[in-house]
Amino acid sequence: MSPLTPLSQTLLGAKRRKGVSFAELERLLQRDEVWIASLLYGQATASPEEAQTLLAALDLDPNLANELTIPPVKGCLDPELPTDPLIYRFYEIMQVYGLPLKDVIQEKFGDGIMSAIDFTMEVDKVEDPAGTRVKVSMCGKFLPYKKW
Repeated sequence: MSPLTPLSQTLLGAKRRKGVSFAELERLLQRDEVWIASLLYGQATASPEEAQTLLAALDLDPNLANELTIPPVKGCLDPELPTDPLIYRFYEIMQVYGLPLKDVIQEKFGDGIMSAIDFTMEVDKVEDPAGTRVKVSMCGKFLPYKKW
């Protein structure tokens, strides 16, 4: 059973058929490739113009645009442990480094959280003599807990 919605399956299938990369869509839509991927996976909301541009680029029915502009239910992955090895590694990173990361952030900023709303993420490829590396950079606004 696929965790993808029918719309996501359509979008991702069309992307594969067209042979277009997320980086190419980034240039076309003027949005980051990670945000575009989240849109195709049903985790972001497009403007009507972004939806039309994307659908035209993927040779899909323009009538699908409305579905891309409806705010989604976010974070709807199964609550069970992820089994995809790449996704599991991020889960593992949070299991091992989540509390230390929280402690370091709160030591530097105080009691609060990093926003996932006022947020950006970039994925870069870094060549290294020991093997190519993945660099994931996240930048979120700090939101302190208020006292009342």
